Amino acid sequence: MDPGAQVSTHDVSDSAPRGDTMNRLRAAVLGANDGIISNASIVLGVAGATTDTRVILISGVAGLLAGAFSMAAGEYVSVSSQRDAEQMLLAKERSELKAYPQEEFAELKRIYEEKGLTPETAETVARELSAHDEFLAHADAELGINPSDLMNPWQASIASFLSFGLGGVIPLVAILLPPVSMRVYLTFAAVLAALIVTGIISARVSGASPGRATMRVVLGGVLAMLVTYSVGTLFGVTAR
Repeated sequence: MDPGAQVSTHDVSDSAPRGDTMNRLRAAVLGANDGIISNASIVLGVAGATTDTRVILISGVAGLLAGAFSMAAGEYVSVSSQRDAEQMLLAKERSELKAYPQEEFAELKRIYEEKGLTPETAETVARELSAHDEFLAHADAELGINPSDLMNPWQASIASFLSFGLGGVIPLVAILLPPVSMRVYLTFAAVLAALIVTGIISARVSGASPGRATMRVVLGGVLAMLVTYSVGTLFGVTAR
């Protein structure tokens, strides 16, 4: 068989799971990044207004929980909608395979020809993939979907909740542990360090330039913290 056919067979069975895994990892990193920036903005904004540790703690915990549950709910709705759409497309494709097997085979062959294979090789690839798993071959080539690796909305929701929560804990701990005179500076430092880490991980996952990706994340976080801290100081009160 032509080497191109072997490559295509490998792609159909392996490319979708690998892509979904990368998407999930990217989503987890972004969730943690959101948790870091969101909760850092909240606790620094409150710290700009008061030195009362109890108020800062309550605000930070409330912000962390609100953000984590919001992320989880949003992710559940988003993934559920995507999964429903994918299942509908897969059901339609399965129905068409039963009703029009020859037309569907010709379409599969044409897809591989459009990818650059000769008509003879394209037919060989289409036949061998169809013999292995006809439905998987068509779902991958026509829809770009792996039927056995659809995202689970509950798993995505829990992952978003945990990633946001873990990220949000960092600024909360950083602002509660140090002395009052140092808490803002150390929180800025801890958040910057965390954002650098998430920026580098995000860049490696997406294949982007680590320097540029990290700079964008850091600058966005710094801007958010400066704005909220400044707003907090405008409404500052003296703790009793």
